[in-house]
Amino acid sequence: MSAAAFVVASPRLQLREVDDGDADFIVELLNTPGFLRYIGDRGVRDHAGALRYIADGPRASYARHGFGLYLVELRATATPIGLCGLLRRETLDAPDIGFAFLPAYEGGGYAHEAATAVLQYGRDALGLARIVAIVQTGNARSIRLLERLGLRYEGPVELPGHGGEGALYGAADRETAVRMAAAAS
Repeated sequence: MSAAAFVVASPRLQLREVDDGDADFIVELLNTPGFLRYIGDRGVRDHAGALRYIADGPRASYARHGFGLYLVELRATATPIGLCGLLRRETLDAPDIGFAFLPAYEGGGYAHEAATAVLQYGRDALGLARIVAIVQTGNARSIRLLERLGLRYEGPVELPGHGGEGALYGAADRETAVRMAAAAS
């Protein structure tokens, strides 16, 4: 288990900062068919590439913004199953939530549980008034999850790294998002 501090926990999960000890997991996750199709090819094929990704991505974001993508682990075993966290893109008016899970852990409610914890952390601990999400229009599973989280379609958006158009989802204020997510649970 990593020495990185836990950022947030939920009933079944714990989320912590990504560290160098997670490099092999990062290689595996970033090369799953779903990640490549819906998020994009980050060119991470080996341990060294994963270390660069960790340094230039999550770690740089923690230092620059105070948040980033977090490693999602099962609480009972500390088994890494995905990434979930907040990203800050210059093209968006607010931080956006992102998530990706190993195929073996899709469909078990883990993404919803992790994303709910991240949204609450972003709003309560970080004081973020608005959190958005971007998604490929064909990614029905992620769109359903965003809607369950209380985010609603706001319009088209350019997807970085995909050369195409996606969809922007958002929640205008904390109270609306919390109420909608609670009602959808």
